[in-house]
Amino acid sequence: MIKSTGTRDNILFYLKKNKGIWISGETLSSRLNISRAAVNKHIKKLRQEGYTIESSTKKGYLLKTFADLLLADEIREGLDTGIFGKTDILHLKETDSTNVQAKILAAEGGPEGTLVVAENQHSGRGRKGRTWFSSPGLGIYSSLILRPAISPTEAPGITLMTAVAAVEAIIALTGIPASIKWPNDIMVKNRKIAGILTEISTEMDSVDFIIVGIGINVNTPADAFPSDIKKIATSVYAETGKRFPRVKMLQTYLRNFEIHYETFKKEGFPGIREKWKSFTEIIGKKVTVRKVAGEITGEVVDVDHEGVLIIQDGNGEVHRIFSGDLLL
Repeated sequence: MIKSTGTRDNILFYLKKNKGIWISGETLSSRLNISRAAVNKHIKKLRQEGYTIESSTKKGYLLKTFADLLLADEIREGLDTGIFGKTDILHLKETDSTNVQAKILAAEGGPEGTLVVAENQHSGRGRKGRTWFSSPGLGIYSSLILRPAISPTEAPGITLMTAVAAVEAIIALTGIPASIKWPNDIMVKNRKIAGILTEISTEMDSVDFIIVGIGINVNTPADAFPSDIKKIATSVYAETGKRFPRVKMLQTYLRNFEIHYETFKKEGFPGIREKWKSFTEIIGKKVTVRKVAGEITGEVVDVDHEGVLIIQDGNGEVHRIFSGDLLL
């Protein structure tokens, strides 16, 4: 877990302030009132975290342009939230799944707002045990720990709320006409650009914690997607031809998430239902929903105050769909 260390943060501040300019170890030592050995120790830690810092016995240290990494300090810098991204951040170069790691932290007492981010997932997961393709260093793979005072029956609304936060971030920053497909996909021209996986731990009739994982395809080239999903997946880069700073996307998502989460805790899903509906294109469309017990085909009438999909079939019968795979 990466946390502020004071001295380390001050060293990083001076290096950023003089980015592209050599700053001597003596200068850092005197300004921070620490030994040259302590400076070197913190420089080594910054390098381990992913910062590219050159060193010279005569010139000192030089912070060079570094890769687009989702480092804790980069996420926090300029982040306009109260909790999310401001508390504990676990940054992983590679992991099995950010949701798996977040669940471990939550079970150990990790506080609400804890953020787990990874540059790569080798076992990224989607709904129903499906895999999520994670391009190393090109997408956002993150999970948040929530501890809301809600009943388990209210928890599914968290997924719909998350979709609103994600689609708002994508549209605001890129202009891409993204939309929400019930229950957990963000789409662009019938291709998935982001997916959400929400997992819940309960105690009797209360929620212990909720893990909200999201994967956003940011800078993945169209031809980099595996053949089995190439026709159904897309990314910001594939849609615009431009690479986008992942940190900025994550910061905007976190800010939106916190705003809607506060509303959700006070009003439940009804508080964001109309906003959710404004970002979906499925109302009035004919769809098929695949469930364990079979398929239901009909027209989407609405999404009710609990986030349940309301479908009217060809015989006029109305169905309330709590979960399933929706096909347009």
